[in-house]
Amino acid sequence: MDTPAPIPDPARPVARLLNLLQLEEVETDLFRGQSTDEGWIRVYGGQVVAQALMAASLTVETANGQQRLCHSLHSYFIRPGDPKLPIVYKVERDRDGASFSTRRVVAIQKGRPIFNMAASFHLPEQGLEHAVTAPADVPHPETLESDSDWARRNAPHAPEPWRTIWLSRERPLDLRAVESDDFFNPQKRAPQQRHWVRLASALTAEQAADPVLQRCLFAYASDMTLLDTCLAPHGISWANPALQSASLDHAIWFNDTPDMNQWHLFDQDSPMSGGGRGINRATVHDIGGRPIACLMQEGLIRYRP
Repeated sequence: MDTPAPIPDPARPVARLLNLLQLEEVETDLFRGQSTDEGWIRVYGGQVVAQALMAASLTVETANGQQRLCHSLHSYFIRPGDPKLPIVYKVERDRDGASFSTRRVVAIQKGRPIFNMAASFHLPEQGLEHAVTAPADVPHPETLESDSDWARRNAPHAPEPWRTIWLSRERPLDLRAVESDDFFNPQKRAPQQRHWVRLASALTAEQAADPVLQRCLFAYASDMTLLDTCLAPHGISWANPALQSASLDHAIWFNDTPDMNQWHLFDQDSPMSGGGRGINRATVHDIGGRPIACLMQEGLIRYRP
């Protein structure tokens, strides 16, 4: 009889994630972030986006008690990052206007850029409002199996290296898929998928009240499932050795500050793929149905049977 996998303490990976966002200021507008070697072949893209956003945010000053928050960011992944090495983030202060600030960030390892990002920050103000409604046919997240529980349940029957990865990797996110697939033999389906996401362990009241931290945590989560969407109509899994995939670029538009203690629905689709690349996009709603952010990503999906 298989021995059940131990249930990990979700506070540990969340604490590690929070530590990743504690950047060291090496010099003016120059920051160093650590990586975590949790079995990743390369640095997870969401980590670099989150750390770059934190670096940029640290250079945007609060004036008259008002804080400029990131409303959009656009980034490119240039080279794979080494998870065993720290990453240096160089920030350029392009402009501080009356209501907007613009920053450019380059992430560097071994003297070479691995990632760059442009981000814009905006003073809060009132304006015209409209929004799409959240999907009405989505099960409540508490009725769905978590990604961690799914991994522990399936690990004893999975081949290596997946068995070790699923048993050993502690996840800072509680991720619950609405549509379930056979990981090793997925069937072709429409290029759409939905996931509920929140932190695996709650932030303190002080942490939860920090809008910069909340947006950086959301940025970390935003790269977790997008690229899967353009694989769905082709019936291809990450486990397929013929697949070479990677995030190429990544964009976020914030409509409001997320509360990562609470559930967020990532409503994702892929309008097209071709030429070895796939386009993925998402509208993200909070548990009450409010649109919090929009995402867009192009990914490499080379398939060589």
